[in-house]
Amino acid sequence: MKTFKRLIAGGALLLPAAASEAAEGGGAVPDITEGWHHLWQELILDITIIGVIFAAVTLYLLIKYRRRREGEEGKGSSLSPLASLGWVLIPAFIFLADDVYLAAKNFELWNKMREVPEGAYEVKVESYMWGWDITYPGGATATNELRVPEGTPIKVSLSSRDVLHSFFIPDFKVKWDTVPGMDTYIWFYPKKAGEHVMTCAEFCGVLHSSMHGKVIVMPEAEFKKWIEENTPRNKEA
Repeated sequence: MKTFKRLIAGGALLLPAAASEAAEGGGAVPDITEGWHHLWQELILDITIIGVIFAAVTLYLLIKYRRRREGEEGKGSSLSPLASLGWVLIPAFIFLADDVYLAAKNFELWNKMREVPEGAYEVKVESYMWGWDITYPGGATATNELRVPEGTPIKVSLSSRDVLHSFFIPDFKVKWDTVPGMDTYIWFYPKKAGEHVMTCAEFCGVLHSSMHGKVIVMPEAEFKKWIEENTPRNKEA
């Protein structure tokens, strides 16, 4: 009964209660990376449970109504109209409830992904065949190495110099197209120092496969020092 109520209220199917809070992240900045992780786990869990149940029912029916001797002809049992309706609607309801729930969680995370947190540090990334030019506030620049401070949400303002590309950081589960003549953006939240791959996820020419770089998450003090050392006016001084 409890599970049935849950299906009605949230459209969920046998999901861990804790997983539904995944997108919250427990802090002021929503942890969309963990949110996508949990949503993917829920999807795999649901598919597995539904697949096992339907496989078990199919196997049971195959064994129960198998041919037992040569020449035997099967004779199907007649179903009442109510039973026929149940065999159609119950499986459809299970699939639909689960799909609606997963779609709702997906839209929730997508909305969070489009809302840049206050205080985000903004960098500009311009894509080109076949690399990424990065410009920081103050004028510091880099190519194919996006350095960011840990513990601060990062807004990446995206543009393209030539053709369609797609800015993708797999570890943070964020990806967005860069389109010629259009300014777009994406944001992510690097919580710990480390290095991550950034790459183009849209085929953009013969050297598309070599269009990749690194996101280098640095302790805040080291990042500030790097910015000071690479700001043009400081270099000239």
